[in-house]
Amino acid sequence: MIGLRPVLHIVGWLLVALALVMAVPGMADAAAGNGEWRMFAISGGLTVFVGLALVLGSRMPGPWMGLSARQAFLATALGWLVPCGFAALPFAFGDSHLSAMDSLFEATCGLTTTGWTVLRHVHDLPSGLILWRGLLQWVGGIGTLLTVVAVLPPLNVGGMQIFRIEMVAPGGRASPRATWIAGTLIAIYSGLTLTVAILLWVAGLAPFPALMQAMASLSTGGFAIWGTVLGPRHRDTVELVAALGMVLGGLPFLAYLQLAQGRIGAILRDGQVRWYLGIMVAASAVMAAWLWSTSQRGFMASAGDGAFAVVSTMTGTGFFTDTARWRGLPEVLLIFLTLLGGCAGSTTGGIKIFRLRLLLTDALMQMRRSLRPHAVLITTFNRQTVPQEALESVMGYVYVFALAFAALAAALGLFGLDFTTALSGAAGAISDSGLGLGTTIGDPGGFAALPDGAKALLALGMVFGRVEVFPLLVLLVPGFWRR
Repeated sequence: MIGLRPVLHIVGWLLVALALVMAVPGMADAAAGNGEWRMFAISGGLTVFVGLALVLGSRMPGPWMGLSARQAFLATALGWLVPCGFAALPFAFGDSHLSAMDSLFEATCGLTTTGWTVLRHVHDLPSGLILWRGLLQWVGGIGTLLTVVAVLPPLNVGGMQIFRIEMVAPGGRASPRATWIAGTLIAIYSGLTLTVAILLWVAGLAPFPALMQAMASLSTGGFAIWGTVLGPRHRDTVELVAALGMVLGGLPFLAYLQLAQGRIGAILRDGQVRWYLGIMVAASAVMAAWLWSTSQRGFMASAGDGAFAVVSTMTGTGFFTDTARWRGLPEVLLIFLTLLGGCAGSTTGGIKIFRLRLLLTDALMQMRRSLRPHAVLITTFNRQTVPQEALESVMGYVYVFALAFAALAAALGLFGLDFTTALSGAAGAISDSGLGLGTTIGDPGGFAALPDGAKALLALGMVFGRVEVFPLLVLLVPGFWRR
């Protein structure tokens, strides 16, 4: 059997940290004289009680020796699943009057930075609950960064080993380098959020909406005061700043570490970044041309709407202007961009740019080998040789990702969802994107109309995509639990 003590210890500390985050909107409600602070006090008290019980009950004698591979997989899966359940408590106990399933769905959408919602009038909620939604996605963004930088590369998940950073010293003890990397990532993430918030305030938003919008953009979470859109009176400047925040959130945060070290040239030479920006520009041009040719709006307005939808979809943020009436080419393009996602090491979901590039590069190598059988051809990424095991991991990941997407779409169809809704819902869940097409989920809050079974499947799909598929999938293998 797997030693559960270290796993439960980590989950316990995560719950303690979540309870501390709950205290922030609770204090904000108390300062504003809002009685909702009691709900946060109860939710936070229950969360910290369970967290401390796990921490104290799983203490081990002797020095900390790190986790085995199986323990790391289990800790990653439970480290996302369990906090989602406790994060739902403020929604269940508060003035949002959500059912247990809706509360769990809303919390999962926040922590996984998916950005869907069952709430149609978010701006009517108490300020504490609005702040809680913003903090959920922002904390989820931090969790995503630490997962993809510190957890997935050592586990060789989906080719992430090519981004491995030596964060563990000999003997299994965490090194100061690990602490420095985590601290620097959080500092950069916080600094960028504050910068975007100030720019949005200068652009015309009030301070609180500007902060919520900045959290939604940098975390690519999509939870803002007005649901899944920018607001009833958003200006072009606000939309531009929000798009900038989303683009920054989709870049690899290790690139910001390089900036902190003064290595600007390394970012410009990163092929993943060039592909990310190139695909974004090309898709925006296609969308602009389509909107301009099929609507009565001018070219600049069509270009702005198209670029904003592309950036929002590719980064998995989920802000849309008016996609409910888009049919044909935009639907296909947006679903493709949803599945693709942004860069590895960012807050985005999806397959990731680097995997697409590796697959295309390897395909070209195979064609060249068929023409020159005796040639020695090596697949490279950013001028470094890619091991064959990394390529196999990428191909396996893409296969399982596609299979999970198809299975989820089919399962949603069993609940009576139409083709467009099931397809875009599955793509949005598995990619942790706010994409919602169709007459039901194409509108803010439309997920409230879905059956509870469909919501449960979508919530599971969101966590499945956030942990990059395998940490949850391996739990279903019987051999995983054997000694």
